[in-house]
Amino acid sequence: MGMVQVTIASTGTVLPKNRLEIKPPVNGRVDKILVKEGQQVKSGEVIAWMSSTERAALLDAARGQGDEALQYWQEAYKAIPLISPIDGEVIVATTQPGQTVTATDAVIVLSDHLIVRAQVDETDIGKIKVGQEAIIVLDAYPDTKIKASVEHIYYESKTVNNVTIYEVDLGPQEVPEFFRSGMNATIDFIQDSRDNALLIPIEALVWEGEKPAVYVKGGVDQAALRRDIKLGISDGKHVEVVSGLTKEDTVVVKNKKLMQQKNKIGTNPFLPARPRR
Repeated sequence: MGMVQVTIASTGTVLPKNRLEIKPPVNGRVDKILVKEGQQVKSGEVIAWMSSTERAALLDAARGQGDEALQYWQEAYKAIPLISPIDGEVIVATTQPGQTVTATDAVIVLSDHLIVRAQVDETDIGKIKVGQEAIIVLDAYPDTKIKASVEHIYYESKTVNNVTIYEVDLGPQEVPEFFRSGMNATIDFIQDSRDNALLIPIEALVWEGEKPAVYVKGGVDQAALRRDIKLGISDGKHVEVVSGLTKEDTVVVKNKKLMQQKNKIGTNPFLPARPRR
């Protein structure tokens, strides 16, 4: 008895769901950066101060006139605050105080939360639904499985290496501390799942046409008897048995090595060896 899952494998990348660049309203110079990468910020919080080009020139001139003049112009000509418009996390804060910036430069970059964007082949996209469960494994942390669910399926396709794919956004149930934007991941979308299923190895199956069967011990001298069964779902290694077997049955699995020896030597290994002449 055990759990079996039918999954659809894919690859993806950790990305911010909403990546927001904080740019200055005017050209000027950065005075202070009040946050650092990885820090959580609130909407309306001041995250940096800057001076316009004119204020920066006035302050530079006032420094040559002494502290009193500098303090006067600092109060008379206020610095410009850069304010966070969202609750989020700082993912880029590389600008340094004193650095000259323009209105097109991103001083700080914010993200509301990180997601994983998967690339799903067009042959599998019909099997993916919003809300469907999935398992994420980061290449950098292969021993950690992260539970997630499908948040959004994009309607427009893309062509990658001559393959048509659709992008799918997944939201982790809990975002680990080691999540970083740009990390590569493998994703298993759970298409179907069974708990406490009666499972047998794929190698135990024998087929007569389209009818599956297995050999079970229980005949005379515990000889193996053929028994028809009905199958459920399979993960490629094990298959669920819906009917025809019980957990008390002992299933005989074919020995591939033994069968190879039989074919090579041309004798039945279950018969007693012939005496040599």
